[in-house]
Amino acid sequence: MSKIKTDEIEGLSNSELLSVPKELSVGTAAATLNVGNTIFTNASAGSTTITGEGGTTTTNIQQGLTKSWVYHSQDDHLIDDSFNFTSITDTAVGRTGYTIANNMANAVYPTPFSGWDATSFMTTSQGYNKTTTFWNNAHSGGDFTTPVDASEKGETSIGDLA
Repeated sequence: MSKIKTDEIEGLSNSELLSVPKELSVGTAAATLNVGNTIFTNASAGSTTITGEGGTTTTNIQQGLTKSWVYHSQDDHLIDDSFNFTSITDTAVGRTGYTIANNMANAVYPTPFSGWDATSFMTTSQGYNKTTTFWNNAHSGGDFTTPVDASEKGETSIGDLA
């Protein structure tokens, strides 16, 4: 294998642009890539960090991503938009079951949501009866006891994928 050592690469037709092949490998499994003021560090398989806005902290990209999200109405339980969801199920007034396509690593993960209904303030509820592919969530009105269907609802899962 040939090796090229250089401090700078400049584009041929435009000194500000550089064309790269379909796949570019940089360094070893523990590589650092500087793109402008942004630093990407690949410490191991599935562990990539990026330097934060202030330049002093880092965020693990895999840990910092939402693993699934869905936007729907509990009035008709039709999915308006989603990522990594296979279905939602109306289980009762104010209650919905969520099934995701790619398994979570375990059944201990947060499932925050937001909900709105014109007639009632929504309270928050953490998912329950969780498995690695499914959870239920219940929502009540401002009195914290009466189940209410949300006209607009967003649900997410955060944690490690299997």
